[in-house]
Amino acid sequence: MVFDVKSPILGFEKVTKMKLEKIDDIFIRLSNADDEVPVFTLINPFVLREYEFDVPIALKLLLDLDNSKNVFTANIMVIQTPIQNSTINFLAPVVFNFDNHTMGQVVLDSLKYPQYGLAESISNYYQPEEK
Repeated sequence: MVFDVKSPILGFEKVTKMKLEKIDDIFIRLSNADDEVPVFTLINPFVLREYEFDVPIALKLLLDLDNSKNVFTANIMVIQTPIQNSTINFLAPVVFNFDNHTMGQVVLDSLKYPQYGLAESISNYYQPEEK
């Protein structure tokens, strides 16, 4: 599904459309709909931990969140090998409105949300099953 970017991902301000593809119940791929880069791996934070934050009013308005029922939040990961070395950015979630196909990144104040880190190890929350 393609989303209009209303609040860009930091460092990628020129990207205006992004495609979201579910990998499984935990991981999601987010890619530039108009180019080969950037491509991000996102994670559903709610399968890992309690996670809540206030969406700034400006982003609520841009994404029309007050009138939407199908809103999804995910976090950007930096994938490493093995997966246990990967990190998650809980301080800059990406919010998707499935009702109007808009998205934006929220940058949280680390002083207001000291429980969230910029590069938290996935091994703190998730251990893949041994085969």
